[in-house]
Amino acid sequence: MSDNPQSGSPDKDPATEAQAAHDALGNTERAEPATTPQAEPATRPQGGAPEAKPTLGRLFLDNLWAANTFTVTLLSLVLAIVVGGILMIISDPDVLSTYSYITARPRDALDSSWTLVSEAYANLFKGAVFDPETFSGWLNGNNGWEAVLAPISETLTYTAPLVFTGLSVALAFRGGLFNIGAQGQATIGVILAALAGFLLPLPPGLHLLVAVLAGALGGAIWGFVPGILKARTGAHEVIITIMLNYVATYFLTWLIVQNGVQDPTRTDAISKAVDSSAQLPRLLGDNLRVHAGILLAVLATWAVAWLLNRSTLGFELRAVGANPDAARTAGISVTRTFVLIMVFAGILAGLGGSNMVLGSTASALTPLVVAQIGFDGILVALLGRLKPWGVAIAALLFGALQAGGNRMQSYSGISLELVTVLQALIVIFIAAPALVKAIFQLRAARAARLQTSLAKGW
Repeated sequence: MSDNPQSGSPDKDPATEAQAAHDALGNTERAEPATTPQAEPATRPQGGAPEAKPTLGRLFLDNLWAANTFTVTLLSLVLAIVVGGILMIISDPDVLSTYSYITARPRDALDSSWTLVSEAYANLFKGAVFDPETFSGWLNGNNGWEAVLAPISETLTYTAPLVFTGLSVALAFRGGLFNIGAQGQATIGVILAALAGFLLPLPPGLHLLVAVLAGALGGAIWGFVPGILKARTGAHEVIITIMLNYVATYFLTWLIVQNGVQDPTRTDAISKAVDSSAQLPRLLGDNLRVHAGILLAVLATWAVAWLLNRSTLGFELRAVGANPDAARTAGISVTRTFVLIMVFAGILAGLGGSNMVLGSTASALTPLVVAQIGFDGILVALLGRLKPWGVAIAALLFGALQAGGNRMQSYSGISLELVTVLQALIVIFIAAPALVKAIFQLRAARAARLQTSLAKGW
């Protein structure tokens, strides 16, 4: 606007008036005493002191106690360890008796409890990861390097089959199916792998390859059945796979005692031993049980990760798992995808079963040769949050608990069932993140603030 000649003063700029009013209001507020705490404004007034920019270290500390996935998982492990220690104290009558006079001599109860729990968990660590005593003996020449690597060897031996069954359950989950049948698929896999291992006269190398493929084929067949029934008839995969678990278990028990399969030198239910030419080679010598199955497990993890994240089939699988109706509208064959999901899941579970008889865990069929790797695979998949590499890490944790639990039982007298309780507690706490957040008063995650700060170059 132009100057007003009658008033002799120019019209006031609206922006100038707003700034003047803002400054006047600010002076008035500073003159008044503060009666209630006020939240600090997000931005400073123009011309005021600049806001201090947080450093990356400060941002890291702010987010360290936030309710992100890593923090919740770590604190779930801590809670499981604490509850496990309490169960050890309750189950030990000698330690529990010291609490009857805790008001008179509290030190007795505290010392005995600490001794029991610390020794138990120390033996768990020594049996799963590293034993300083054997390392000192190796340095002094009292034992060989095999004793130092024995805990890691046992952990990896238990880990290998769990990786396969965990991936089997996780892959089906990502496709919208709940595969409870990993146990049965692993059972059929171990049957065909063992039969190929001691019935087929093949040269080394080829014999191992045929036995491994036979195990994968057995799992694929047992996965195809619920897959085709789900796709064609709409039958619920949970019911079908549970029933097939029973069929596979009883078929294994019946097969072992048949002529040509049962060990002729034995009267109990055990089959012939798998030929050495069909066994997975050991990686660290004959005295340590870890075998090439762990390498196959790593390869399978990479393959599943690539399938889910890089392939067209993986995209279709995830689309069907997210919304089958929308996927069908987009032109994806839901029937074909359901069948492929269960076949691939069966292959993985069958490979896990073949690891049990072609590796160093067992060399012959018995009614309990598969143990509980199929059901443990469900826990591993949930703990790994259905991510392939997360499943591998969860399987490593469960393998370490199993290996360390054997030593904990032998040296500390703690029941091996406590390891199963620890596994269950870990899964319970991870499956209930709201409980963990409430116990530790976790703040909401601030990933957005961190990204914004990094983008601004703070």
